[in-house]
Amino acid sequence: MDAEVDKAFIGSIPEVYDSHLVPLIFESYAADLAARLGGRPLSHLLEIAAGTGVLTRALASTLHSNVSIVATDLNRAMLDHAAAVGTKRPVLWRDADAMALPFQDGAFDAVVCQFGAMFFPDKARAFAEARRVLKPGAVFIFSVWDRIEENEFADVVTTALESLFPDDPPRFLPRTPHGYFDPRVIEDDLRRAGFDAPPEIITVSQRSRASSARIPAIAYCQGTPLKSEIELQNPANPALPVEATDVAERAIIERFGRGAVDGKIQAHLVSIER
Repeated sequence: MDAEVDKAFIGSIPEVYDSHLVPLIFESYAADLAARLGGRPLSHLLEIAAGTGVLTRALASTLHSNVSIVATDLNRAMLDHAAAVGTKRPVLWRDADAMALPFQDGAFDAVVCQFGAMFFPDKARAFAEARRVLKPGAVFIFSVWDRIEENEFADVVTTALESLFPDDPPRFLPRTPHGYFDPRVIEDDLRRAGFDAPPEIITVSQRSRASSARIPAIAYCQGTPLKSEIELQNPANPALPVEATDVAERAIIERFGRGAVDGKIQAHLVSIER
């Protein structure tokens, strides 16, 4: 059941994800990744696991207008939200499973994925698909979160919910978003996918800031599949996600103080050429 819950970006989750979690932890990494592509000669770019489109928007604003962008995701609700928000210039939005991409071999100059690889059931298979649709010499760039202890708000929220659910605490955050951080595992999956050269893996630390502790509490407890895992604790109590949010908010205040809050976030950026 964990695998299905972890992919359940449904209901109100996409909207809260985009309004709260995106500015909290995703926007700065999207700008960074898009800038790293700026110097490469590109004509056709594919984004996989685009989510609500934070990286797509950064790419559309940063890359030259003659670079075509195809943004894909397996989750229709997330993609619909991304398309509704829109981009600075036209983007082709498509439903696509990263493990079975509906594109011809060698169709793209770059494949990018921001914080989506952790959700792939078979990472080597998804990486092999990315390699297949790349032209020779083209680049595959993706980012994954580092271990949860290096991401302070996520760590505090996870620990706080143990007090509300002592018998079966929700573990979505360490299990999936922060569960694929070992460079040795990543390198092995890329080798099994058919990539010959070793990847470049750099660790990027940034700061996550919000005007109040309530914002990260809502972001994690109501804007991710953690909400679904919380609801499963007691389906008869529709107020449970709000109760969990309250607990998370108090823990963030205790750790970071009242008013504006500022916590560390850390990720790995992986780059490899075909």
